[in-house]
Amino acid sequence: MASEAPLGKRLNIENINPHVRTAKYAVRGELAVKSEEYRATLAKGDPHDLPFNQIISANIGNPQQLDQQPITFFRQVLSILENPVLLEKEDVLINHLGYKPDVLERAKWLLKKVGSVGAYSASNGVPAIRQSIAEFLERRDGFPANPADIYMSAGASSGVNTLLHIICANDKTGILVPIPQYPLYTASLSVLNATCVEYHLDESKNWGTDLAVIKQAHEKAKADGVDVRAIVIINPGNPTGASLPEEDIRAVIDYARQERLVILADEVYQTNVFVGEFISFKRMLRQLQKENPGAYDQVELASLHSISKGMVGECGHRGGYFELVGFDPAVQAEIYKFVSIMLCAPVIGQCLVDLMVNPPKLGEPSYELYQKEYDAIFNGLKERATALHKAFEQMEGVECGSPQGSMYLFPTITLSKKAADAAAAEGRTPDEFYCMQLLEATGVCVVPGSGFGQKDGSLHFRTTFLAPGTEWVGSIVKFHKEFMDKYRD
Repeated sequence: MASEAPLGKRLNIENINPHVRTAKYAVRGELAVKSEEYRATLAKGDPHDLPFNQIISANIGNPQQLDQQPITFFRQVLSILENPVLLEKEDVLINHLGYKPDVLERAKWLLKKVGSVGAYSASNGVPAIRQSIAEFLERRDGFPANPADIYMSAGASSGVNTLLHIICANDKTGILVPIPQYPLYTASLSVLNATCVEYHLDESKNWGTDLAVIKQAHEKAKADGVDVRAIVIINPGNPTGASLPEEDIRAVIDYARQERLVILADEVYQTNVFVGEFISFKRMLRQLQKENPGAYDQVELASLHSISKGMVGECGHRGGYFELVGFDPAVQAEIYKFVSIMLCAPVIGQCLVDLMVNPPKLGEPSYELYQKEYDAIFNGLKERATALHKAFEQMEGVECGSPQGSMYLFPTITLSKKAADAAAAEGRTPDEFYCMQLLEATGVCVVPGSGFGQKDGSLHFRTTFLAPGTEWVGSIVKFHKEFMDKYRD
């Protein structure tokens, strides 16, 4: 007797985790998928149907995809860590391959501390590397750091995931998240089935924080029965590029103290600052504690950093860390347990973190080349940001604040009713429609503002300024004029 036919696949779109289904991540959404399809078409050498000959992936902060070269010192050290037998030919490395003696010294030191980059480390990271980070933090902020409070992670995203898993107890747990925001936060909260409490940044003040807006969002959430436990700050900002002044940081810390909110300070763009200076939340908290003994002792702060941004741009190596300040030791023990479930962060990424926080110093053999490469990357980013901003200034219906930091600009665009109607006919928001038309006409992939959150009635898009050259900027200007003329009311 024949057995009955199976009913179909066990998993389908209706029975998988619904919280994953509802999560959105626009940075790698429909536009990014479409751009990769175009890239594949171009790679086949059959671009006859496309009005462009290259794809500019301005949708994601992925520097080395867009021709940013790795720092020589970092990669030379890594090459030895991955293949220690190279140390048997030190003369060849130095005399024929351009390695400096301090490259070999650093590699030997790391190998001594790590053993093998193919082996697991301690769950919270290699002790010697956490010590290096603590020393870096003390140099940066002027206040000591404890290696026991530092946890290595697979990029800052992994650290955010860990912290949100610890903080979010149920669907009534609320996290204050800036809008616009990097969609990691809203997507992660969707997956955790926790509540995102949105607070809007002030575009008229270079996307600064507005304490009145934070209070209003917080009070409304509490009135709705939400247990608001933490506030996320992205500084310098993503997608806005804003760099927060001291008064904003002090105000947020003071509010967190009053309302017993954990501060999650996403500081991965701390070296990408073009205007003013980067001020860490750790430094400001310690300063407030010094000025007001005892008043800020209960404030809980978690700050995150990564090798993916800055001048390092080593996104694929997945290295980062977070530092905890003021956390209950019993909670820290649970955080350690949580990171232990994932065994450890990639050890080669941990080694890169050590190189980032402790690069060659003045007088060391590798310093001159390191500083030359670092400055070239920084100045290149600043020049392209300025060129892109100037282009936006001449485009009809586009407004954009001066570039302050990070790797992004987030201009406002004003589109006609005719354009909005055309977008609705395709089932898209006007900014999604604009960005898709831009991609199809130029090969430039940006992200609509709706992917990050924006005030009702406003339209934006986010673009990186990582791509080399300026020809692609000219193609945006040309497209925009044609688009505005085509959809003029």
